[in-house]
Amino acid sequence: MSLKLPDLKPFKGWKFSLVYIGILVLGMSLFNYMFMNKSQPTIDYSEFKNKIAAGEIKRVELSDNYFTGFSSTKREMPSMLWFPHTRVAAETTYRTVALNDPDLLKLMDERAVSYYGVSRDGNALLSIFFSWVLPIVFFFIIWRFLMKRMGNMGGGVLSVGQNKAVIVAEGDILTRFTDVAGVDEAKDELVEVVDFLKNPKKYTDIGGKIPKGVLLVGPPGTGKTLLARAVAGEAHVAFFRMSGADFVEMFVGVGAARVRDLFKQARVKAPCIIFIDELDAIGKSRINNIGGGNDEREQTLNQLLVEMDGFDATSGLILLAATNRPDVLDPALLRPGRFDRQVLVDRPDVKGREAILRIHAQTVKLGSVDLEAIARMTSGFVGADLANIVNEAALLAVRAGRQIVIQKDFEEAIEKTVAGLQKKNRIISEDERRIVAFHETGHALIAAFTPGMDPVQKISIIPRGFGALGYTLQMPVEDRYLMTEDELRSKINVLLGGRAAEELMFGKISTGAANDLTKAADIARRMITDYGMSDRFKHVALTSRGGTSMLGIPSQEPLLQREYSEATQQYIDDEIAHIMEKQYAAVTQDLTMNKKLLTTVAERLLEKESLDEKEFKELVENERLTAL
Repeated sequence: MSLKLPDLKPFKGWKFSLVYIGILVLGMSLFNYMFMNKSQPTIDYSEFKNKIAAGEIKRVELSDNYFTGFSSTKREMPSMLWFPHTRVAAETTYRTVALNDPDLLKLMDERAVSYYGVSRDGNALLSIFFSWVLPIVFFFIIWRFLMKRMGNMGGGVLSVGQNKAVIVAEGDILTRFTDVAGVDEAKDELVEVVDFLKNPKKYTDIGGKIPKGVLLVGPPGTGKTLLARAVAGEAHVAFFRMSGADFVEMFVGVGAARVRDLFKQARVKAPCIIFIDELDAIGKSRINNIGGGNDEREQTLNQLLVEMDGFDATSGLILLAATNRPDVLDPALLRPGRFDRQVLVDRPDVKGREAILRIHAQTVKLGSVDLEAIARMTSGFVGADLANIVNEAALLAVRAGRQIVIQKDFEEAIEKTVAGLQKKNRIISEDERRIVAFHETGHALIAAFTPGMDPVQKISIIPRGFGALGYTLQMPVEDRYLMTEDELRSKINVLLGGRAAEELMFGKISTGAANDLTKAADIARRMITDYGMSDRFKHVALTSRGGTSMLGIPSQEPLLQREYSEATQQYIDDEIAHIMEKQYAAVTQDLTMNKKLLTTVAERLLEKESLDEKEFKELVENERLTAL
């Protein structure tokens, strides 16, 4: 016979609150008042005997504590609407404290008073329950509630040293390598880890050892955590997941204690995987920590280093970690024997983006959608961005009242991600609209005239995002990893095209080109300081700054360290101004030669508010044919 637990689904959404405790206390008080405290006023014992002798009491109930007498006399009941001034028979009750008096029984026998004894065992048990058991349960619930609240705020006083890892049992992880796309090289590196956890004897027989630690490195959103879950899912082992920030608390020594507790539990459940997300929270380098710093973080890191040295690689305990800032990690973490394998989880290429889109689109009803074209339009996007685009496209389809997602929804989702949300209700004067239209047309025409530039996909003067009154959307045909000096100058030209068009058509400039000028000046500065593309400092990198390169490649040293003189800085400033002036003159000349085309495209843009790639190309081609 099996015992079936009651269904708790109706109570699943309930949350424990002090309000419920208050209701419980009130209910207990009412119960005691209504049922437990129905005590009547007592009379003197002598008066009780006199009423028996006078015949007023006809029946007596004898108990251990009280003698209760009942009489049946006529008395007037309260007046009611349907029975006014009614006199009915009702018992009057008299109560006195019980005394050991043998004469009372003789008196009742003489007066023919019926008497009987009663047992109070049931009421005694009920009294014990409400007086002792229920208060103990009540205070136990209060204690558990307070301890739970303390645990949520920092682990509680008694469990402050316990780790906060989320433990997923073997078989509960459903993620597989088929759910991960766009990072084929990283998956290949992790196949050995899975194979070792499944078949460790194959490696130990030949004398090989699996890496103790695998560090997943890459930009945010590339799927590092997803890869770790896929490894645990493929290997069918327990999975300990914990963030680096969970180790550090306000109490000194707590982080180290949690590291010890984490590895202790993991050794019991081996083979298993420990995954520490955001490792840089506790693994920052101690070299630059001059003048004190965070002792708690250092102790946590030291304990982690000791634990990684303390377990055997053949035990089936593997440590995975993820970070997007490998440049700040302590060198002791990265040496062989600890995190001796570093796996780069980079941004996906065009084929990888298409594979990611297909995975996320499996749960979406698609119409006529070219995912390959969407992948080409999303250069530089990571997996999280692509998942968001698929979801945004589905929401846009629902907003439009469609049952399926079409290509237009994906294109709008990409524009929303890149440029921001449309603000059609923003009121712009007609003069400003004309300035914005010629500004964006200048960008587009310079991009169309310049060989090797990314094609213009859309031009719009509909405001988007924060302060953007218009935008020109260019999407690369293929992924690029290198750029020549001419291509960098061409990018500067495209950025300066908007301001040049304003000055050419209106004879004045506006603040609309502020962001363009910032980007153009940054390219020019990097050409001189980082890429060695100046006349005086050819083939010389003047700074040790990695930063984020033009192609989005992550840096190794995000801080700028100037290692040149003031004279060199003056030269850099002058050279930047020279490059900007030279490229601006070239852009102005191109737009002057195509002033009629500039006006035609801008007027069409003012009329329709946005032009797609096809319409823009038709306008350019028709103007060129007319000129011939």
